[in-house]
Amino acid sequence: MTAQSELKKRYGFSGSIKWLTRSSAFYPFIGLIVVTVFMSFMNEHFFTESNLINIARQVSIISIIAVGMTFAILTGGIDLSVGPVMALSGTIMAGLMVLGLPMELSILAGIGVGILFGFFNGFCIAVWALPPIIVTLATMGIARGLALIYTGGYPLSGLPESFSFFGRGTLFGVQTPIVIMLLVYLVAWVVLHKTPVGRYIYAIGGNEEATRLSGVRVNRYKVLVYSISGCTAAISGLVLTSRLMSGQPNAGVAFELDAIAAVVIGGTAIAGGRGAIIGTLVGAMLLGVLNNGLNMIGMSPYAQTVIKGFIILVAIYIGRDRNIKK
Repeated sequence: MTAQSELKKRYGFSGSIKWLTRSSAFYPFIGLIVVTVFMSFMNEHFFTESNLINIARQVSIISIIAVGMTFAILTGGIDLSVGPVMALSGTIMAGLMVLGLPMELSILAGIGVGILFGFFNGFCIAVWALPPIIVTLATMGIARGLALIYTGGYPLSGLPESFSFFGRGTLFGVQTPIVIMLLVYLVAWVVLHKTPVGRYIYAIGGNEEATRLSGVRVNRYKVLVYSISGCTAAISGLVLTSRLMSGQPNAGVAFELDAIAAVVIGGTAIAGGRGAIIGTLVGAMLLGVLNNGLNMIGMSPYAQTVIKGFIILVAIYIGRDRNIKK
């Protein structure tokens, strides 16, 4: 019996409310509503269908990267290499298409590069027992350097027009980046909440040694987690490269920080073991709404950075406070 059904059985409607407030995504969702209402009052054009769709499209890339980051943080780790890996995967895709390779094979190759980078991160962290922040900081530089070497430091253009579907097209009337983002979140939700893999990932973040002693192959799941992070970075590279219709070796600068912010604001404990993938989506949307709204009311980018920094601090404080109470 799940915690939700148990509370419902005991306390009825009030039990459902208690379960809802205990969810790690509850406070981020309340924050999203508050910020949205506030921005609607500040600018009459904010709460329009076109602007809301624009926000969802803008946050799709960071949201997808944040999925892999959520997996890494849930295990108590972190992945700082996602931005450069995204750039490298995108330039590999673009370069192969420019050379004449079919679009489908080029996309698979680019995503494969992302997975390989993630696998290497996971191997160093799990097998060599190196700190995740040091390993991914190193591979962040390696991936960025390889992207610059591969392109000579220049954007790669001349991509087939059909490739623009992934960044500018629509599917069933919905922008393709939004569809891809939702599909990635659906898969991540199923993995984390409906499979043994998800339970092991939470367990590793909660108590790695106890999980290891219970017979779980911790190293194998750590490698898997970082491979997933590399894969989502590459998918983001696909969307960004398609939107720009060029492979940009300098793309994704500081994206890892935005992804971490989305995960933390979304209620995932930075120490691992607790959080929800839907919270990450809410956190990314909250950042997107904030960026869009502050731009519309004319606030300077410097002030926006300060405000976002305070919001992240508040999110970490609330998360720590809730963990202490538990």
